[in-house]
Amino acid sequence: MSLKERLKAEIAAGGPIPVADYMVRCLHDARDGYYATRPGLPGLGGGDGDFVTAPMVSQMFGELLGLWCVESWTRLGKPERFRLVEMGPGDGTLMSDLLRAVRLAPDFVAAVDLWLVETSGPLKAAQEAKLAGSGASWTESLDGVPAGAPLLLLANELFDCLPARQFVQTPGGWVERLVGLTPDGELTFGLAPSEHGAVPDEGAMILEVSPAQDALAAGLAERVARDGGAALIVDYGRDKPEFGDTLQALKGHEKVGALDFPGESDLTVHVDFPNLLTAAREAGAEASDPVPQGLFLGRLGIQHRAEALIAARPDRSMVIGRQLARLVAPDQMGELFKAACIHQPGFEPPGFES
Repeated sequence: MSLKERLKAEIAAGGPIPVADYMVRCLHDARDGYYATRPGLPGLGGGDGDFVTAPMVSQMFGELLGLWCVESWTRLGKPERFRLVEMGPGDGTLMSDLLRAVRLAPDFVAAVDLWLVETSGPLKAAQEAKLAGSGASWTESLDGVPAGAPLLLLANELFDCLPARQFVQTPGGWVERLVGLTPDGELTFGLAPSEHGAVPDEGAMILEVSPAQDALAAGLAERVARDGGAALIVDYGRDKPEFGDTLQALKGHEKVGALDFPGESDLTVHVDFPNLLTAAREAGAEASDPVPQGLFLGRLGIQHRAEALIAARPDRSMVIGRQLARLVAPDQMGELFKAACIHQPGFEPPGFES
């Protein structure tokens, strides 16, 4: 049975399930989950993949995050040993570009204890191939990264994959949105039973909340508050409270229905930066408010890096120009994607200076 057929059977037997539970099953089911079996990056799972992340757009992204790490390490007082961690490292491209860039800072390289946090078998295999000889260690959770040293952590397009619950406003109050079955047995969205029996008005507001995003942010905060350091989060989402349904599915670089291909399409929601940063502050860390990705990369010097690459390869000037625009232009990744930082008290992270 496919994951879709198994979900139908389970819902028929046990009743509708929350949207968050549906996301977890689609992405992480041991037998058929998207990340467990066929993560849709180019070259993995066949074909051109299902989506493209910033490290695949251009080497400049990973290189500049390497610069961010070196400058952060310097501002931390150049500790003799620290953990460099990437959570959700994709196919290893970001870390590969980062490590190439930081070779210009040999003292930084000598102090690095490199860790990658990955739960997907296929992605871990890709990372191991790309990062052979790097001295990296792998673990499936942040708890597996040894404590007792400052942390510099990167999480690029990780939080958007964490499950969210959805609630719909009705005349009788907010009611949770569930995944159930139509009379003929197909997956459909519906509402949890309400004592008011209320049906939402046309265009009713949807509220998304992600306890999983908040919990991970709190975990990162507790770690950097205890051991020191900073965690850089780059993702797409909102920087102020908003309503709306942001659940989306991508398959073959095209948007498809969220219920159409369970386990075969990538499911994401927008990151709720205000909530996760509040959770981080409540857990004892400080947090820098999100800034648009284009502004953040601009502060790190992406324009100068693009000019240097073009000077070295004039024949690629058009390509590099398109890559630069993809990363920083407001109508591409520059505005929708945000950067935020959770850090130890008193630390001013690069790119977030007031």
